[in-house]
Amino acid sequence: MRYHAQVVRTVPRILCGVILATGAVSGFERSLDLPLINAATAIGESRVESVRTQYHRPYHLPVARPPIDYIDVVTPFRRIVLIAEDRARLGNRPLGQRETLAAAGDRVGLVEFVIELTFHPLNAYVSVPLYEVELAAPQPTTPPRPARILPVQIIRTPRFGARVDGTPPLAPNIPLNVPGISEPMLGGTVIAGFDALGLEPAGVYEVVVKDQGKELARVRVNLGSLR
Repeated sequence: MRYHAQVVRTVPRILCGVILATGAVSGFERSLDLPLINAATAIGESRVESVRTQYHRPYHLPVARPPIDYIDVVTPFRRIVLIAEDRARLGNRPLGQRETLAAAGDRVGLVEFVIELTFHPLNAYVSVPLYEVELAAPQPTTPPRPARILPVQIIRTPRFGARVDGTPPLAPNIPLNVPGISEPMLGGTVIAGFDALGLEPAGVYEVVVKDQGKELARVRVNLGSLR
């Protein structure tokens, strides 16, 4: 049986990417080298949907405490996966390593928590509320970690109309589903970015979301299980 040359080259890349992505036991990478970029790109470019689905599953944290639906975690490695996946979905040519890092920009140095919101349909909001996000250590650690870590960046994006479920948005400043003349804001997305160098790669944290000091949700995330 003969195989197309492109298939012969692509399959090892996908397998390598899956092995590197699922075999981590020491936590996410704070920075990316070329082999890691190649591994992340291979996952994003995979035409096998189950490969991508299996990879993304651990990064999705259900909450189901109104108005918070769920939280997605985007590590530097996963950001490269998302960039490659988005380009493959649109049918665009793959990017080189330097182009990929350029597309990621400064956000490649962040661990982002993407918080998806759904508001009551009769809400009177004119913008996404100024929800606050912080990370907390759930128990004393050795050596001690700061009890409260604040994001270096926070972005709030409104959503008009029904949400289209999927992976986190790559362009967080663009309103989701542009409103009609009288269409209410039904939800939104809050993206809190934390300096990757300030987090323990295998640390366990609690993502705390507050509204004017009142706690809305607290969700534990084990960064040691992610890439």
